[in-house]
This record gives sequence, structure tokens and C-alpha cells, in this order.
Amino acid sequence: MKMTMSSHIRDINLWESGALKIQWVRDHMPLLDGIEKDFIDTKPFAGLKIALSVHMEAKTARLCLCLAAGGAEMYATGCNPLSTQDDVAAALVHAGLNVFAIHGATMEEYEDDLRRVLEVGPNIIIDDGGDLVTLIHREFPELLPNVIGGCEETTTGILRLKAMDRAGTLQFPMMLVNDADCKHLFDNRYGTGQSVWNGINRTTNLIVAGKDVVVAGYGLCGKGIALRAKGLGARVIVTEVNPVKALEAAMDGFRVMKMADAAPLGDLFVTATGCKDVITSSELLKMKDGAICCNAGHFDVEVDVAWLRANAVAKREARQNIEAFTLENGRTVYVLGEGRLVNLAAGDGHPAEIMDMSFAIQALSARYLVQHRGTLPQKLNNVPAEIDTEVAFRKLASEGITIDTLTPEQHLYIYGE
Repeated sequence: MKMTMSSHIRDINLWESGALKIQWVRDHMPLLDGIEKDFIDTKPFAGLKIALSVHMEAKTARLCLCLAAGGAEMYATGCNPLSTQDDVAAALVHAGLNVFAIHGATMEEYEDDLRRVLEVGPNIIIDDGGDLVTLIHREFPELLPNVIGGCEETTTGILRLKAMDRAGTLQFPMMLVNDADCKHLFDNRYGTGQSVWNGINRTTNLIVAGKDVVVAGYGLCGKGIALRAKGLGARVIVTEVNPVKALEAAMDGFRVMKMADAAPLGDLFVTATGCKDVITSSELLKMKDGAICCNAGHFDVEVDVAWLRANAVAKREARQNIEAFTLENGRTVYVLGEGRLVNLAAGDGHPAEIMDMSFAIQALSARYLVQHRGTLPQKLNNVPAEIDTEVAFRKLASEGITIDTLTPEQHLYIYGE
């Protein structure tokens, strides 16, 4: 590992491989290219420090470079110990950014890297899962007055923010990026739907067609996963706790049942709930021999991997990113990517074109925080409709798509003004 005053990375000599990855996604992320050009001209982040904790891979690197082009002094780390790509981290350091992230970090190393990007006294925080925001409130309260605000990327992080807001502990404005239409309607559904199966398929090298796939959770991520599983020829079972979502899954043509009833039936299980204890020892002991479990939620708490490690009569590495656990009943259950985000722990994450939209929302929301410094009336802020609209039009233009607009008479008919 290389440790300098401004970085904590595996090996700076890996930078050329990472630079190639970044260039590839740059060629397929035209929205950020356009925003970067605007930022170069206007320098909205001049004199400001941005602390970022997002999965440290090529698309995130592209966002970091876009923000740096806008004048930001960037301090970046990952938001999951297994999703960091060491060559990408090296490429960012080679480009002059401050990066603290290594693949396979222990939890102590991971948390130390979070502290490193906070110790500089950031003005803006870009978070994925809420670790930075939680940590600065808990361990660095003296730095809170420096923070203009932050942006949260994912559902799990927003749940944590809402809990802090209810408790009255959140001390600066946060933009709920995940709730923006041009983020969750595309990233969560199409991005997760494709990238989860990319991770599963390249890790297992097994066929999906003809298998019984159990998807836990039918939010937008679960919908995307279930839809792609169906497209690959699987028979899909959905488990849910929300009656409306369960009914929606049933009307979408999927079998819906309790996890306890699905456990003996599934060949492959994918959790996407954002909650803990979705697949516990009770369900694991019911699974057929050779069942495969993986997780698409942010934290590694949905499948009880700790119970497997403590109670399996035998365990081994079956293949890279696949652990095999033999249970007391003689059956073997496989877990992908240690129960962490399978699309990143065992894959490259969402497609570049999808993250182009999500990170466009991030970049413009960060600029919005600076433009409205000290004037935002509440701690939890929805992304303004004009940012969503701008990103949608930028995306349409990049695809060569034009759409109709309302005539003045139509606008009057609908809006009455």
C-alpha cells in the first residue's frame, strides 16, 4: 500500500489501467462532459473542499474530475470496501486528486479513510449510504459549521437522513438525490436490473434460464432485477412486506409469497430491500443444496452471512467472489461477494450511460447548494424540478431525440395560466 499526505491507495503504478477505464466511461457519459464544460467556465466550487464517498470505480472517478474542473478541492473515498477498484483510485491520484480507498479494506481501514476525507473540513459532502454524514456528526461536530450542505445518492442513505432529521440531529441541508426522477427511475430500475445480473452471471458462469429466482423487495431496484431475471428465462418469485408493492408484483406476473415459503423453492436469491435480516438462519436451513444467495442492497446485512460463517460445518472458496457454506443438514449454500453489493463487489456497477444521468443530478445539486448557500429553509431538500428537467433534456439531446412542447393554448388549458 502507498500512503502519502494526500492519498491512501494500493499502488500508484496501477494508474494507466485506471485511466483507460475512466476514458472509456468518459466516452459514454456525454451529460457530464457538457456539465464539465459549464463548470470550467463558471468555476462554481472555486475555493471549496468536497468530500465524496461513493463506490470508487470509473464512473465515480468521472464525477470527481467534473467537480474538480469546477474548482473543487476533491477528497474522495469509497463507500464499500469491496467496490473500490485500485487502478481507478491510482488514476485519480495521478490526476492530482486526494484519494483514500483500497480494495478489500478492513472495516477499520475503511472507517479511517472516511475520517481522512472529513478531517480536511469539507464544505460539501457527496455521500452514498450516509456514512460520511453520520460520521461527521458523531466524531467531527466542530467541522459542522464549515458544511454548506450535502447530496445523498441512495435509498439507504436517505433512510438514515430521515431518521436523523426526525431526531433533530441533522445540522446542514441535504439534497435527496436518489429521489430525483432522473436518478431513481433510471438508475435504480434499469441500472440495478442490468448490473446485478452482470455481476451474478460473470461470477457464477451459470445459466439463469429455467431457474427459480427469488427477489426480495419490489421497489424500483427489485422491479429491475425481477424484470431482467424474467427476460433471462427465470421463473421469478417476489417477497415483500408492503402490500401495495406485493400486489403490483403479482399483477406484473410474478409469484408472491413469504420468504419462509420461497426458501425451499429458490435456486438463486437476490435481496434488494435496504433492510436487515431478510434471509436469516431459518430460511438458509430450508434452502435446497446448491442454492445461491446474493445482495443488491447497500449494506451487507440482508443475508445473514455472519451466521453462516459461525455455524457452517465447513466453508471454502468455491470460485473468486463465491463462498461455499456446508450446513449441519448436509446442504451447501453459496454466497456471492461476501453478501455485499453484488453488482459492485463482483462487477463494475451500473452502465456508464445510467450513471451519467445520476451523477449529472449529483453535480448540479452540488452547484445548487453553493448557489443557495445559507438560504435553504429545511434540512431535507428535494432536487428541484428544473434540475430534473435539465438532465432529462440533456439526455434526450445526447440520444438525438426531440419532443413536442405545449402550445400557449395547451398550457392555458392544462395549467389555467
